[in-house]
Amino acid sequence: MRRTDRLRSGRRLPVLAVSLTALSAFALGFGPSGAQDSAAHRAAGPVTWRADLTAASGDEVNITRAGGSLRLRDGRLRPASVRAGQAQGTTVLPARALDQAVNRIAVDLDATSPAGTRTAVDVRGRDGLGRWTEWREARAGEPAVLPRAVTEVQVRLTLVGAPAGATPEIRGLGLSAELGAPAADAGASGAAASAAATQSSARVFATREGLVGGTTANGHVIVPNDHFVALPSRRGLSPKGSAQYSVRVCGPARCETAPVWDVGPWNTHDDYWNPSSIRETFKDLPQGKPEAQAAYENGYHGGLDEFGRRVLNPAGIDLADGTFYNVGLNNNGWVTVTYLWTGDGTTRSFPTWGTGVNIRKQATSASTQVAQLSGPTTVRVQCQVHGQLVQVDGYSNDAWSYLPDYGGYISNIYIDVPEGWLPGVPTC
Repeated sequence: MRRTDRLRSGRRLPVLAVSLTALSAFALGFGPSGAQDSAAHRAAGPVTWRADLTAASGDEVNITRAGGSLRLRDGRLRPASVRAGQAQGTTVLPARALDQAVNRIAVDLDATSPAGTRTAVDVRGRDGLGRWTEWREARAGEPAVLPRAVTEVQVRLTLVGAPAGATPEIRGLGLSAELGAPAADAGASGAAASAAATQSSARVFATREGLVGGTTANGHVIVPNDHFVALPSRRGLSPKGSAQYSVRVCGPARCETAPVWDVGPWNTHDDYWNPSSIRETFKDLPQGKPEAQAAYENGYHGGLDEFGRRVLNPAGIDLADGTFYNVGLNNNGWVTVTYLWTGDGTTRSFPTWGTGVNIRKQATSASTQVAQLSGPTTVRVQCQVHGQLVQVDGYSNDAWSYLPDYGGYISNIYIDVPEGWLPGVPTC
């Protein structure tokens, strides 16, 4: 039902006075009417919790516990691909389901980092379509900002030791998550919007990882003829045994899809597949160019990697032996890589009407409210589904649209267009 249709009928009814055939105003998505907020959405207060560090998560490598604190178990164990002199350990904590959508996560870390050591808190989220975001690091006073709203949050803790053997210690972790304004690039248009919607792909130099018997950054022990890849950033590192972050590697003979199980080569903070605006480091390099390639070919960063080592080849990806030979490489060489978790899918923007319109976790009014639109605004729609039938003032519609900036579904009745099923929007 369109707001404009209601005006033409000569019956501009107050929001709470709408006659409802099947559902109450609150169940359909209306809250109490009143003055509109200045923001396009009405955010709930932050949700806070403390991470449980006392029990092993089942997804960790090189971590030991004593009195509830985390330390490195072995001061010599390090990710195979990066070949750095510092030990590393990680633990991936169980995912936490939330009753509201969030996209900003702040941390309060209680840790000690002796000279030469460091700790990192990475977070990611899973949205209403079941997709994980990339990992993003949250620092003291600098929340992690996820690329879209999510209703499930997961934390990964990384401890890096000093070359001399000192280890950091993590004693506690508090988290606070909330829904801020949609990401800055949410309203991108033209070429920028097309790039955001498309999976990132680049032609990069590949090296053979080898190192059979070594341990990857996610705890996998490398076996002969193994099939996985290493990328020089933790942002796209899959938990052990999973393919949640995978790439498609195309070499001289064929293509293979392989999971990202290690960090390297050369760098550990170079997510070169991302646009410069969100790239973690080396932001002055163009998207798709690894720092190692720029250092090797053009003397970028003095020809050094992030550890100060002289870059001896332009590698942007390491391939496990099975993957290396399967795609047709006999020596290190150039391959085309598609980073399969990137790209947000095409979205279309539509106006809404109504005050206090709730956004639900699922396409039903009985589902948890995860966000609320305080008044008429414009929303990005990624896809739509047939869900619960909604009936208002003689109109009925069972279509619901998924809004990636709010992490949930809105009944299409509150989208201000004539069509009940939105034109040009795919099915979820």
